[in-house]
Amino acid sequence: MKILFIGDVFGEIGRATLKLKMEELKEKYKPDFCIANGENAAGGRGITYNTAREIFDSGIEVITMGNHTWARKEILNIIDTGIKIVRPANYPKGVPGKGRMIIEKNGVRLAVINLLGRVYMDNNVDCPFQTIDRELSYLKGQADIIFVDFHAEATSEKIAMLYYLDGRATCVVGTHTHVQTADEKISDNGTAYITDVGMTGPADGVIGVEKENILRKFTLGLPAQHEIAKGRAQLNAVLITVNMETKKAINIKRINEYVKG
Repeated sequence: MKILFIGDVFGEIGRATLKLKMEELKEKYKPDFCIANGENAAGGRGITYNTAREIFDSGIEVITMGNHTWARKEILNIIDTGIKIVRPANYPKGVPGKGRMIIEKNGVRLAVINLLGRVYMDNNVDCPFQTIDRELSYLKGQADIIFVDFHAEATSEKIAMLYYLDGRATCVVGTHTHVQTADEKISDNGTAYITDVGMTGPADGVIGVEKENILRKFTLGLPAQHEIAKGRAQLNAVLITVNMETKKAINIKRINEYVKG
């Protein structure tokens, strides 16, 4: 069984790249489930109904989020309508939406969980480690595969989460930094891991933003306008293969493709 996970879809260029490449990826890798992080899908910050619809229409089944979940007010009108968007599970009690979702295909039940990190992140969230314990307790007997998108800044926090969930989750993938890391592996107890899947969006900016604006910020200390970079596009993803007899991951493959601007 194979899971395709697409790294942070960033703005219109990210959505267009996803739409352009998904059919090719499905034909090449034959994934059973397709998931994407969409917290930057609308103009590089947040998500709307229309941008979510574009991602779903491209072939994605579940969208995970992150620290920009509430950047667009429109999400408050859609997140409890049954739309397959999973927001971080460690937001405080009473926050709209769901931090977990189970989807089923061909008799396989896949649970998708989203978590937010706290190190170097300005988030009013609960402990992700205690939260995942509660989520796994709730899911006991309800899911065959556990997939965790840990949206966090610090590499150390993400690696710690791998060891905390080693053998308890099938997949622990990091998002947020927009830079794909080269540390993909299968743990001793069968958990697929990568510190950051990367980004689907502009290839020639600074984590998706026009580089001139960011250079002005770093060299002159002036505020940087949030303008999506132009030029080439990239698609970052991972493909995870799971042994359905053991429910353990047996392979994780990085995907990094470019599209001319």
